[in-house]
Amino acid sequence: MSELKSKDFFYELPEELIAQVPLENRVESRMMHLNPHNGEIEHRIFKDIVSYLSPGDTLVLNDTRVMPARLFGHRAGKEERIEMLLLKRHGDKWECLVRPGKKMKKGSEVIFSDELSCVVVDILEDGNRVVEFSYNGIFEEILDRLGEMPLPPYIHEKLNDKERYQTVYSKETGSAAAPTAGLHFTDEILREIEEMGVNIVFLTLHVGLGTFRPVNVENVDDHIMHSEYYVLSEESARIISETKRSGNRVVSVGTTSTRTLEAIYNKNGEVVADSGWTDIFIYPGYEFKVIDGLITNFHLPESTLIMLVSALAGKDNVLHAYEEAVKEKYRFFSFGDCMIII
Repeated sequence: MSELKSKDFFYELPEELIAQVPLENRVESRMMHLNPHNGEIEHRIFKDIVSYLSPGDTLVLNDTRVMPARLFGHRAGKEERIEMLLLKRHGDKWECLVRPGKKMKKGSEVIFSDELSCVVVDILEDGNRVVEFSYNGIFEEILDRLGEMPLPPYIHEKLNDKERYQTVYSKETGSAAAPTAGLHFTDEILREIEEMGVNIVFLTLHVGLGTFRPVNVENVDDHIMHSEYYVLSEESARIISETKRSGNRVVSVGTTSTRTLEAIYNKNGEVVADSGWTDIFIYPGYEFKVIDGLITNFHLPESTLIMLVSALAGKDNVLHAYEEAVKEKYRFFSFGDCMIII
């Protein structure tokens, strides 16, 4: 039992440092290098990432793809607007967050367009609705046309290009939020990394909206973590295991890749092909079994994400680095700059 308090992970952030739009060129983001052993800091640009990687290392990327999961419609026969956010697929039904929810009782129908509607078939304990869609055509194509990207609550600007909230390697649709550390990569930089002898492997973790949920309890131990679905292939598991055996480094891109790898190791005692749900919560005191380095964005104060980063680099080192980032006017959160801890 740790005695960590959520307030131990608070830092002051001026609102103007929250990035509202992505940079035009992904690799031009600033990148802070934090040495986890001595807390030393360097200020670089993301395209300098190659100078922190070595032949034989393995870079692990999350290839999840964000659904344009925010839909707007109206109740059948009514004019009031209904906002629906798709969270999880359950066979042919979806768990959704609905606003306003009070009038959305079982049997309520929502019309989105001539080709898409849904009916509420269940109401869950947390107030989320389970709905069943009716549509003409292919559901994913309709969603792509009608849906909007579910941008985080701290982003107030409209996103002009949906693809800027996707990684260039996104493939497996299912996330309600982007694995944002990967937004800095381009196809060109990935090629450059591969050509220098670094392995690039993929896993999938579908990011839920719980990633933005604040820690609302005083004691960190009391926080209940959200659960997310992951998949790791045999090929990726083999390369990661070989990297560890050979004494080379596994560098995780993002907290989502990190949580997946550590959850699989904790479950199986090694990195193996696996799929399932994880609610792993990593905070200081945790001993990492798989990752040796991490590429990550700057995270919200008192969030589970800054706690994970602090587990790897030390809380004092991380909070000092964040203070430095504020002083140097780094751009924060999803569309912001990044940090490499190695």
